[in-house]
Order: sequence, then C-alpha cells, then structure tokens
Amino acid sequence: MRKIIHIDMDAFYASIEQRDNPRLRGVPVAVGHSGERGVVAAASYEARRYGVRSAMSSRAALARCPGLVFVPARFDVYREVSHRIMDIFFDYTDRVEPLSLDEAYLDVTVNHYNMPSATIIASDIRRRIREATGLTASAGVSVNKFLAKIASDYNKPDGLTVVTGEEAEAFVEGLKIEQFWGVGKVTADRMHGMGIHTGADLKMRSEAELVWHFGKAGHTYYLNARAIDNREVTPDRVRKSVGCENTFFADIGEPEMLERELRATAEEVWRRAGRRDFYGRTVTLKIKYSDFRQITRSHTFPGFVTEYGQFLDASLGLLSGVDLIYGKVRLLGLSIGNPADLEQPQCGQLEFDFPEE
Repeated sequence: MRKIIHIDMDAFYASIEQRDNPRLRGVPVAVGHSGERGVVAAASYEARRYGVRSAMSSRAALARCPGLVFVPARFDVYREVSHRIMDIFFDYTDRVEPLSLDEAYLDVTVNHYNMPSATIIASDIRRRIREATGLTASAGVSVNKFLAKIASDYNKPDGLTVVTGEEAEAFVEGLKIEQFWGVGKVTADRMHGMGIHTGADLKMRSEAELVWHFGKAGHTYYLNARAIDNREVTPDRVRKSVGCENTFFADIGEPEMLERELRATAEEVWRRAGRRDFYGRTVTLKIKYSDFRQITRSHTFPGFVTEYGQFLDASLGLLSGVDLIYGKVRLLGLSIGNPADLEQPQCGQLEFDFPEE
C-alpha cells in the first residue's frame, strides 16, 4: 500500500505579501491589479471570507469587499520561496511531483529517512516549511493521489488530514460531489440534475452510465467513487543540487559566529548528499542580510567533490569573501551542485563504412 502526501501552501502569494509587509496582516489582500481590466491572481483568507477568489475581476472583488487591498505580484519572490519548499520535499524523497509553485505530491512509501509513518513525515515537513519561510501549509496523507489531494483541502488552512486505507471508501461516500478533484461547477450541476450529490450517490451509478454521460472522465469518476486511483507520483524534476539553509533567530554580525553556523550547515549538507549518493562540482554559498539583500558566491572544481574536507575548505573560502559592511546576516545557505557530468555519455568519433567506387 502506497503512502502519498499532498502538500498545499495556504493562500501562497497573498501569505507571502502579508509575511513581508506587516501592515497587510489581518487585512483582506488581493494579489493583482485594481484597474478597470484587473484580475485577482490570489486572495488572502481575510478576502476569501467576502467571496473574493482568484480569476475574479478586480471590479467584482471590490464590490464584494470594498476594503480590499491590492498588491502587485512578485513572481520572482514566489519562485524563490517555492524552490526552498521543494528542496524540503526532496530531502525526504526523490518521488516529488510538483503541480504548481505551491503544491506537490510526494510518494514517501520509501523515503530517505526510512520513516515508517507518512503522517509523521507530513507533520515534519509542515514544521520545516514554517521555520524556513514563515508560511503555513496544509497536508493530506492517504494511500493514493486522489484521496491525498482531497484530504489536504479538508482542514485548511494549516491543517493535516489523514485518510487510511480502511477509512477510504466511507470517507469518499460522505463527500459532496463538488469536493471531488476534477469535478467543476458545470459537471457538478449536471450530476445534481442526475440526482448525484454525494460520493455515495456517485457510487450507485454504473461505469457504463457514467461513461455515457461524461465520456472518458466517467471511468475516473467510477473509480474515485470507490476510493481507487492507480496513478503514480511522477517526478518531473531531476535533482541538480543538495543544500541546506538556516534563518537565524537573531541576525549575526560576528565572523566567528558565522563560521560556526557555516560549519554546522556544511555537516548537514554533506550528510544529505551522502544519503543520496550525490556528487557535484560546484559549491555555492548564499547570504541574506538583515535588510533582505541577498548575495551568492560559488566555486567550481574541475572534478567532483568527494571529500568532506575539500567541501568544507571551499565553503570557508567563500565565507571569507563575504563583506559584513552591508549589515548583519539573517540567513546562511550552502549547497553542492553541478552533477551534470555524471549523466553525460562518453563521446567518440563515429565511423562509417563507405562503399568503394
């Protein structure tokens, strides 16, 4: 039986804006533009209470929530935070299937820590996301992707829902048909017209009837009504680096303290790389100052770094070049990457036999 986790960040874009601007906390926020043709890209939970949703026109959103505050999207920031979250996922398993910047499936049936409990893994991931980004995530844990996806939405925000194999069919039977993944408003209205309002109602219909009314999707509805989903988690990202970042409780301005933090971080990175049998040629140091200014420094070796002493010396060398004139440091990150040569085929001259004239 597989162990699948679905992680979904809570109001991702809007939560980042509220995190970075204290004046927006507790206020209904929409990411987007408030102009005549503006559209809401994302809405905070405060805004959602007024019925504001993504893809809604700004005019309609303001009509529902006159106090709505619009902020422009910062996709570079969202992508950076997303990368940090995805790196946490890959620390547990390489079987990660991102769906967007803020959600992904993880198959942790076999995982890097040999942890038997997917629920404990999900809890640990949510804790690490909060510590690393200041954001909350909701998680669903179950035996397949369909159930995990529904479960992650069951106790939002900042929730964790587990659906065991024994509970699966009863859980699905009690769902409203609108809660089924892939059933939108139009399909739900058609099902209501057929007397299908819950998972139990859907389960009463034959596969042939559902295919007749809904085409190929009818096969999926038939299986989902029985809590069946045979899709595998399909990773679409090749690991290019292994790293670790630490955000300090208090900003650090003393070189000696930074060196101690770097040594601890280097040990963690090397441990993670060893657990994955990962080798790279490039060591990268990331520094974020107290004013959120960020710099990176890297060193690339001609061959793979296979000794911890070599990795540590390179990391310390990069740190020695960091100037604290810009202020104290709030975040230090270290990674090893550039593994591409491992997959490069051996190349040689092709030979052809030409017929003699």
